[in-house]
Amino acid sequence: MKITKLIILLNLIFLSSVQLVFAQTSYDLIIVGGGASGTAAGISAGRLGMKTLIIESTPWLGGMLTSAGVSAIDGNHRLPSGIWGEFKSQLEEYYGGPEKLSTGWVSNTLFEPKVGNEILQKMAASVDNLTVTFESDWKTADYSQKLWTVTFMKNGESFTVKAPMLIDATELGDVAAAQGLPYRLGMDARDEIGESFAPEESNSIIQDLTYVVTLQDYGKGVDKTIPEPANYDPTEFACACAHADPISENDPTLDCDKMISYGKLPNGKYMINWPNCGNDYFLNLIEMKPEERTLAQEDAKQATLRFTYYIQHELGYAHLGVAEDEYPTEDNLPMIPYHRESRRYEGLVDFTLPYVRTPYEAPNPMYRTGIAVGDYTIDHHHKKNLEAPAIDFIKIRIPSYNVPLGALIPKDHPALILAEKSISVSNIVNGASRLQPVVLGIGHAAGVLAVVAVKEKKELQEISIREVQSLLLAQNAYIMPFLDMNPRDNHFKAMQKIGATGILKGEGVPYLWANQTWFYPDRLVTEFELIDGLRPLYLELKDYWGASGDYLTGARIQQLIEIVKPNTPLLEIAQAWKRKGLDGNFTTEAKLNRLQVSVLLDELLDPFSKEVGWEGNFR
Repeated sequence: MKITKLIILLNLIFLSSVQLVFAQTSYDLIIVGGGASGTAAGISAGRLGMKTLIIESTPWLGGMLTSAGVSAIDGNHRLPSGIWGEFKSQLEEYYGGPEKLSTGWVSNTLFEPKVGNEILQKMAASVDNLTVTFESDWKTADYSQKLWTVTFMKNGESFTVKAPMLIDATELGDVAAAQGLPYRLGMDARDEIGESFAPEESNSIIQDLTYVVTLQDYGKGVDKTIPEPANYDPTEFACACAHADPISENDPTLDCDKMISYGKLPNGKYMINWPNCGNDYFLNLIEMKPEERTLAQEDAKQATLRFTYYIQHELGYAHLGVAEDEYPTEDNLPMIPYHRESRRYEGLVDFTLPYVRTPYEAPNPMYRTGIAVGDYTIDHHHKKNLEAPAIDFIKIRIPSYNVPLGALIPKDHPALILAEKSISVSNIVNGASRLQPVVLGIGHAAGVLAVVAVKEKKELQEISIREVQSLLLAQNAYIMPFLDMNPRDNHFKAMQKIGATGILKGEGVPYLWANQTWFYPDRLVTEFELIDGLRPLYLELKDYWGASGDYLTGARIQQLIEIVKPNTPLLEIAQAWKRKGLDGNFTTEAKLNRLQVSVLLDELLDPFSKEVGWEGNFR
């Protein structure tokens, strides 16, 4: 009797705790998906006072970073933008410094998936306005009379929540699909997308996915070889060691240690996520029903088990066993596969290759609308599908880049924000924008975008791009991909803002696995460079031709500023110089560099306040 009463009491306590979590049915923002973008969106929106709910199907946060086991970060090592920078900093603190994370040979930041989840959950728990419901599956999402009604299942019970704004942060863009929004899937046709590298005809071929496995080094002499999987054939993986770094011309081949150490994690663990005769697997399950996906992805999981057995049995790494304490799963494998590609929706703008390769020469200056940055090269995985058209993605060289805000907003919905890999992006560019830090940045921006729209009671198409960018800068995010500055720098925001106007432009450099765009803060500015940059913003300078190629001095910047802002004496400029903490004293003879000019323009003219449209043109 006492035991029965105790069980009843415990059940009542459990139910009351569930009711406490879901007693609130109205939110400002609902995020479906607690992956990389959903987690970042929830944290950023919650910090700005938005009552936010994340609905996540697994017991973890982080998606591909954690639940899919892809815990070797590609790119943005020198672009610690916003929540990505914060996450990276906490990893460094946990492991004892950045050098402790640089355990592989491509990525600079590698960590154990369970540690990544713990850090993200800690970050989320610190946000008072953020609620996360784990192991919850969304079922319906309906928008009517400016309000979303979302139902989800948890512990066999159905819950209903409402909010004026929703972010689709699902791995495959499922919520937007349920609304009937148009999307592309697979490779774009060359003429249709305007990319010379694209195939002549479109197709439905997406990138290979991977069911990652995390291996643990149990020590030499220990045999952790798994039972031989069904349909095992060693020839399936015969070329796995004959590949290392495709960018390097002198890379060794037939180096199995290098293949294994690509994903070497701290504490003697290894991420096995290998494209060349490895555990990549072609499987297009995007348009399947949930139960069909579960069955289909079992094939990818079996491919990974076969590769694991090959590593242990054929290559002699029997001491590398499946890590037994990494994931809360019965088979010790990740909870979800790593999806490299999703539905790609039609947004207010389409983020295509010209805006990545040559942003300052592209058809429109969409770089002015940037909200997330990336520097990893365009990287596609198609080796497991022999029907995929051959594209040499390594030859598509790009600098670092930024993602335009309009790519997060679908054409045909006033209150749904696209995140994860479902933004309006071409198939080719998705090969770069899909990577972890960029997706975190997309989520960060999605959360801020939701805040602006909800607080101002505007449809997404009506919001101020500059307001979203300003809030992102206030949260230490980059809006321009300049690697030679850091949010900790005193004048980071001024240089980012002037860069986002195009007054002073960056210089892009395709470089190995970490592409670059340089702002060169210490470089001297010429008179012509300044006038040429200011001309698109100020009609007064349209026909002005009185600027030479001489380096800009204190006296000349005063004369040029007075053309658009009359009665700006030297004293006012000197006071702005001192007020903003620029080094030394302002003098009429001093030659000014890009950092100094950025700070003075930002303080005296505030050109960043001039609104831009979705394609980046000044309004």
